[in-house]
Amino acid sequence: MLLEVKGLSVNYGHIEAIRDISFGVAEGTITTLIGANGAGKTTTLKTLSGLRKVREGKVTFDGKDITDLSPERRVKLGISQSPEGRGCFPAMTVRENLDMGAYVRSDRKSAAYAQDLDRVYELFPRLKEREKQAAGSMSGGEQQMLAIGRALMARPKLILLDEPSMGLAPKLIQQIFSIITEINQQGTTVLLVEQNAAQALKRSHEAHILETGEIVRSGSGKELAGDPAVKAAYLGGDV
Repeated sequence: MLLEVKGLSVNYGHIEAIRDISFGVAEGTITTLIGANGAGKTTTLKTLSGLRKVREGKVTFDGKDITDLSPERRVKLGISQSPEGRGCFPAMTVRENLDMGAYVRSDRKSAAYAQDLDRVYELFPRLKEREKQAAGSMSGGEQQMLAIGRALMARPKLILLDEPSMGLAPKLIQQIFSIITEINQQGTTVLLVEQNAAQALKRSHEAHILETGEIVRSGSGKELAGDPAVKAAYLGGDV
């Protein structure tokens, strides 16, 4: 497993946000966490990024115990995140935002850096067109593309995507999910948090359902998409 989470518990003050969850993310896969608002999905990703403290449990990445590592150290090891709400720097240009995603890299004048920038522009041609435009003046869909592109500029082994389809029009949602699949096929492992369960399960190798901070069901994306209880709770009765 590229990422292993064992017995993870996280609190917000006295409130237990995540309770004794365990799961793994195999290298080269798309793994999805689905669940209602407040289920603990975003808290899980923030904990894996090092933004929330672990109360109990262990997180292992690429064979290394990262439970207590700083967020910066985790980025250097190969974990980057596209956060919920996109979190673009509004006054900075598209290119400046992308460069910020590579803040841990020391090879900005190298051919490898140029190749990674080209890869982002190939995945998201709109970003190339808007390279000198302020991020805050772009549409929600364009900002989502920028947030994912920025995370890719760290050259991650594992990218954490938090609600990438939130607030987007149906046509853009389809486009974003197609690009997520392409990112994975290019070799980047994906851990996806998503409320659009139908699209997420359709593209996932493995999936886990979170309810009130606990994993209540796990299986392949296809298995969960075909489960009557999952259909009733998350898919409106049908995928």
